[in-house]
Amino acid sequence: MPARRPGTTVAAVAACCLALTAAGSALGADRTAAPRPTALDSKWYAAAPYLMPLDNDPPDAGAVMDATGLKAFQLAFLLAPNGGGCSPTWDGTSPVDKDTAVAKVIDAIRAKGGDVSASVGGYGGTKLGQTCGTPEATAAAYQKAIDKYGLKALDFDLEEPEYENTAAIHNEIGAAKILQRENPGLYLSVTTAGTADGTGWFGKQMLNEAKSQSFTPDNFSIMPFDGGFDGADSQTAALTKFNALLRSTFGWDEATAYAHEGISQMNGRSDTGEFFTQKDFQKVLDFAVSHRMARLTNWSVNRDRQCTPPDNNGKTSGTCSSVPQGAYDFTAFSVKFAESSGS
Repeated sequence: MPARRPGTTVAAVAACCLALTAAGSALGADRTAAPRPTALDSKWYAAAPYLMPLDNDPPDAGAVMDATGLKAFQLAFLLAPNGGGCSPTWDGTSPVDKDTAVAKVIDAIRAKGGDVSASVGGYGGTKLGQTCGTPEATAAAYQKAIDKYGLKALDFDLEEPEYENTAAIHNEIGAAKILQRENPGLYLSVTTAGTADGTGWFGKQMLNEAKSQSFTPDNFSIMPFDGGFDGADSQTAALTKFNALLRSTFGWDEATAYAHEGISQMNGRSDTGEFFTQKDFQKVLDFAVSHRMARLTNWSVNRDRQCTPPDNNGKTSGTCSSVPQGAYDFTAFSVKFAESSGS
């Protein structure tokens, strides 16, 4: 999905960072943490659309907030260093421990009464679950970002190629469980690929891994795009199938499964040439609210503007939607979901 992850090169899997295991077992001690501002209502973290703060011509977050009423963004992506290692970086190139650029974006959002979640993983680059060796070491790496930015929400975006790696997914799910325990109130989402069957073989294996570790996040979300989807009806059909998977995996009833289920959409033209318009987003929103789903987000705020020409000459872009639209038309659906009584 090149439009989702431009400019990120997949690095070779590095040696396991076993030295961090001890640090991971003592996550609660000797932290140098950023001040933790008052958390937003969890519905805003559940609705936060993805924003790349360092790539894809990021819009001014404050201007987006002013135009739409949005209060939270999902910042993407925390990865392992491109050269290998077990320390968090933005996009594999900007170490968290030296970062000032993303911190300024976060400060500006919080100054306007908003907040951020951070997303780990994504489609490109090397993931910390691949390089850190153990769940404890992986959790210790993510904890550095939580502490630096005072994060109250985290998204585990588990997809290709990482979710095909059983050991890496064991590390990611194990890290999420540790972080959930060590950071009371931390909002956690797990996002994975969507298919007509809800999710594919590797997504189902990920659910089984979560079950085996007795881990339950705030939601499991699927991305029903780039898989032969045709508008909103195909997406809601996939959500119905995914609900059945959650029920069969965890023994939940239908309502409980929907209360732990989310969707991450792609606005406009997808990487494979599918189209999702404002009308499609409205139908999915109606479905999510009526079924009291846990999360509704999209990729991405960077793309939530009209291309020139509007159809972008039949191409997908990381910086515009390739469909006719007003500025932030798709972000407005996140605000509607957060403000709905059904979320």
